[in-house]
Amino acid sequence: MGKILGSGIQDGLLLKPINYQWAMDLYDQAVANTWFPNEIQLAQDLADWEKMSDEERHAVTFLMSYFNPNELLVNKALAFGVYPYVNAAEAHLYLAKQMWEEANHCMAFEYVLETFPIDREQAYAAHVDEATMAAKEAFETKYIKRMTEDTMDITTTEGKKDFIRNLIAYNIILEGIWFYSGFMVALSFRQRNLLRNFGSLIDWIVRDESLHLKFGINLILTVIEENEDLQDEEFANEIKQMILDAVAMEEEYNKALLPNGILGLNADYINQYVKYLTDRRLEELGFEPHYNVSNPAKWMATANDTYELVNFFESTNTSYEVNAGNAEAKIADNQAEADENGDK
Repeated sequence: MGKILGSGIQDGLLLKPINYQWAMDLYDQAVANTWFPNEIQLAQDLADWEKMSDEERHAVTFLMSYFNPNELLVNKALAFGVYPYVNAAEAHLYLAKQMWEEANHCMAFEYVLETFPIDREQAYAAHVDEATMAAKEAFETKYIKRMTEDTMDITTTEGKKDFIRNLIAYNIILEGIWFYSGFMVALSFRQRNLLRNFGSLIDWIVRDESLHLKFGINLILTVIEENEDLQDEEFANEIKQMILDAVAMEEEYNKALLPNGILGLNADYINQYVKYLTDRRLEELGFEPHYNVSNPAKWMATANDTYELVNFFESTNTSYEVNAGNAEAKIADNQAEADENGDK
């Protein structure tokens, strides 16, 4: 069995020496990124809300309906499907901070629901009532149930594969593709000088999510590298097909999100961005790109106040960091490691 996987309660209780420096570096960066929703004055966006079209308001409400419960779903995936099966103390530190961040994101979306005149109960009910949302949620819970309601033996090849499947489902698909699709739509309003403070809130969430994604990719690659029984073509093809199936679900969801389109944005535009994103995720996992489409939302690379992640983000984060000097010193190391992992 590889070093990072295991389920012994008394294992992984010593932080030093650190075995996985990437996990420690991501923890330090995550702590530096700490923020709180009410630091942003969302009430200033209410005038924009009043002049937005019904279709635009529907899009924002739809996003909140999806994001709010799914941030909490990610925490279940982490608490039941990842944390108990990881041995390294530095990975536990990062996962604990990530779980707090997901709770903070839930509160951020709660803040949006409380500030904008959105029907709170109707918005929440949508993740059950809206067919395309419910389908995505069923896809996720199918994998998480293997950890929570079924028994998983991490010492077996099948158990380790389930561990990876769960990471692909919640980290690559839910956080790395589905959430980013929504972030792009949310930030598109700022491109038209609307909901600028809401956009700043999304920036901070994206900054956290970029670290979640990087941690998940590192964890997946480490587990596969340390466990030769996972290195088979059939399993790789299964993982790739999971991701492609998720794209098809996202395409239907985006048609429900924007049935008629709004200024500068429609479902086809979003879905091209989804395919572009998916190719980046596939490459980060060591696959060839599948869709080979251009990025229709090139502004996303600089709209987010996020330091470079693998080969996707292009801007460097300098604002709002606790102990920024220490964090910035690690960014170059993080990027070098990401590049090295990308070459494997």
